[in-house]
Amino acid sequence: MDCGIITSKTVLLLLSLIFWAAGGALVYVGSYIIQSYNSFGTFLEDKYTLIPAAIIIAVGIVMFVFGTVGCCATLRESTMGLSCFLMIILAIFAAEVAALVFGFIYQGRIRGDLEKSMSIVFQKYDGSNAETRAVDYLQSQLQCCGVQNYLNWTTTPWFSQSNNTVPLSCCKGNNTQCTGKLDQLDLINTPGCEVKLEQLLQDVMSYAMLVILGFAIIKFFGMLSVCVITCKSASRPGYQPLYA
Repeated sequence: MDCGIITSKTVLLLLSLIFWAAGGALVYVGSYIIQSYNSFGTFLEDKYTLIPAAIIIAVGIVMFVFGTVGCCATLRESTMGLSCFLMIILAIFAAEVAALVFGFIYQGRIRGDLEKSMSIVFQKYDGSNAETRAVDYLQSQLQCCGVQNYLNWTTTPWFSQSNNTVPLSCCKGNNTQCTGKLDQLDLINTPGCEVKLEQLLQDVMSYAMLVILGFAIIKFFGMLSVCVITCKSASRPGYQPLYA
């Protein structure tokens, strides 16, 4: 058997296995992005930032099926099967490129989205509503206080209604001595939440885009391998094309 075909078949079989593994990985990545965004969804007005995650999950699901198609087509050297597999790879490659483009677009919009919405949410803090739970979760998870810094609380209705104190979620760890008074700065997380949340979301998106880029490169070599097998098979003596 031609060395080029052996190599190409090996690449395609490996690609089929990668399809199965990548399907699971992409579903996990997409779910991780959605979970990360949902955890802080109150602070994000632009829900279209989840488009890349939706594309990733959709691609991951279909890859399970396509991995099987690619494996069977490669072993049988089926011209029709390989052609279908090539179209599948091209479609997924295009979807991954689209996800990368959307990722870059919305990665740049994260800061603007946060700047517009976080201050509004913090202003609605009253100690019991949905905004309160979102802010407390944010401040305790990211160990921050206020939008830019802890002084932002002095301009909120909560500050005057609570005897000039910041929420207890601003306190460091589980310190029971912290009352939220500004004369206890050693017990309060003073950095703001905007920068930390922005960095978290940027990191999540960057991680997702690196994963997509890696799989896109693999798809590119897969497409080359399909072309090699098809061309080599067509040049063999006695080869009969399907349309003959």
